[in-house]
Amino acid sequence: MSLYTTPLQFGYFTALLFSVLMLIRGFREDRLSDKMLGLVLFLLAIEIQDYTFGFAGINYLWEELNGFPRSINFAFAPSVYLYVRAVTNRNFTLSKSTLWHYLPYFVYFIFKSSIFFAGQPVVEAFQKSNFHYWMNHVETFGALISYGFYFYLSLRLYKSYRAWVETEFSNVEEVSFTWIRDFIYLIIAGESFRLLWYVIDIVNDLPFEQDWWWHLFTVGVILYVAINGYNSHITIKIEFNKSSIDDQIEYIQNEEAKPPNAESLALKNKIIRAFTEEKVYLNPNLTLSDLARRLKTNSSILSAAINQNFEKNFNDFVNEYRVSEFNILIKDSKYAHLTMTAIAYDCGFNSKSTFNRAYKKITGVSPSSNLNTKDKEI
Repeated sequence: MSLYTTPLQFGYFTALLFSVLMLIRGFREDRLSDKMLGLVLFLLAIEIQDYTFGFAGINYLWEELNGFPRSINFAFAPSVYLYVRAVTNRNFTLSKSTLWHYLPYFVYFIFKSSIFFAGQPVVEAFQKSNFHYWMNHVETFGALISYGFYFYLSLRLYKSYRAWVETEFSNVEEVSFTWIRDFIYLIIAGESFRLLWYVIDIVNDLPFEQDWWWHLFTVGVILYVAINGYNSHITIKIEFNKSSIDDQIEYIQNEEAKPPNAESLALKNKIIRAFTEEKVYLNPNLTLSDLARRLKTNSSILSAAINQNFEKNFNDFVNEYRVSEFNILIKDSKYAHLTMTAIAYDCGFNSKSTFNRAYKKITGVSPSSNLNTKDKEI
């Protein structure tokens, strides 16, 4: 045990442990997102495996397994992307059409395996050849393309998902954006730091021990992803009317650009009645799908109607009614014994942070400053 070995071993075995835990929970609860996160953690463990064993003085990977395809570059980025797809859509499943994402890795693995199983003399001859030299460069370039492409897709999907949720849920706090966002950016930061250190290593010809730093950074990524990923249960049931989030967003945006038609104008009166007479906004779990079923229409048409007639998305439209209700109740003597947060809950908000953010967005000021109720606990 030493300063070099202890952190890496801790991160390595933590990744393997949580990988198994995520896979067990994924199969038990039939949740693909858990299975994919388990795979991501396993790949992170493999990423630091060589140096974890190397700093411990275990040379088995370089001697008996010399030439075995241990690189996971072509498998890691697709796994991150597919995890983001799974965690933002419970209906997403792995199929033959999604397995092509792993085609470069399979090609790499089969090719390297064929050389490895041909025996060590073949491996050593291959490693001394010019073909091996140029293949390493091609592999590095291909890995950079893979990381850039799939991280771009992951960020694009996250942003589309966030935009879509605001058209579907009245309380977006129910859908945890923080974990998905932090996961993507932390993974990108980890791989970017690894790339930076790789360039520094080439330029300065760093000794073996100096590579410890980017491995230590990866250990930090592992600990965050393992602990927070295991505790994050994003289990929103999403009912798609189209094949993907992007399709829905594009459809809604196209409809928003159109002037209200007869169907949209007819829905306007139904929407106003549902909010003013039935006060559907008091339901903290109200979703666009719920309201669409209530008004006997579909989510996309209802979302477009709200945008066309009221120039707001579903989330802002609902919260405007909740803020208005709050402004009425806060002045009612019957509610004088309640805190502002308690009254906000009675108006349909499901958290203090959601209430404060929505109130300031709609009125331009914080609840206490606008209402001169600083003596009330928020």
